Amino acid sequence: MSEHPPLIVPRRFCGPPSSGNGGWTAGALAALVDHDCPDNRADAWPAITVALRQPPPLDTPMSVGDQATERGLETVAGFGGAIVARARLADGDPALVEPVPVEEARAAMASYPGLVSHPFPTCVVCGTAREEGDGLRIFPGRVADQDGATRIAAVWTPHPSTSEDYHAYVDELPRASLAATWAALDCIGGWAGDLTERLMVLAGMTARVDALPVVGEEHVVVGLARGRDGRKTYTASTLYDSDGRVVSCAEHVWVAVDPAAFA
Repeated sequence: MSEHPPLIVPRRFCGPPSSGNGGWTAGALAALVDHDCPDNRADAWPAITVALRQPPPLDTPMSVGDQATERGLETVAGFGGAIVARARLADGDPALVEPVPVEEARAAMASYPGLVSHPFPTCVVCGTAREEGDGLRIFPGRVADQDGATRIAAVWTPHPSTSEDYHAYVDELPRASLAATWAALDCIGGWAGDLTERLMVLAGMTARVDALPVVGEEHVVVGLARGRDGRKTYTASTLYDSDGRVVSCAEHVWVAVDPAAFA
């Protein structure tokens, strides 16, 4: 098994107070997956699937290595003898959620359910207790349904603090990191699946990144409910730039959990 440098989720990037945000963790691991950049783009990634097996620890080095499996090469993060997450090239691209105009997405944020009741108010992505520049503050609200399914939307302007200098870019524009891009696609899925009805955590996510989002540019992120099966909830999300172009897209699998486990 080949080794990578340890993966650390800084406390800033928590989801629940004591564990890493699922999207940020998945994106940070996805950055280590070996792949050929489409069209020789150094700021784009093909679809990558990440399965989360344990709550990601905060401020703690996780070992990372590549393993050959029946499904192909996987990049695996572990801690204390347990697998935390596994990442691999996906079998296909995520489905797109239809776009929403910027003005409509901005207006929808006023109806964000998390403003009334939030299971994880300190979440770096959607937490209401996080200040601008510290959290992403993506607060989605209901918009028109897509093919009869619940659709929600929010605006997001990446802050300079989401940028990281280890990425190579195709231009001189500052851009958010891959981990921050995956994070932006994450929680909106949970709210589309209705976090107000039952507590869920991210169990799996497949994302394709066509370009890292430009810092300081207003984007629209849209989420869609895609059904349930027992404890599992399925959702999708798409991030659009200010010109309405797809920046990245994702599909999620959420699993219902006992609220007492996160008390």
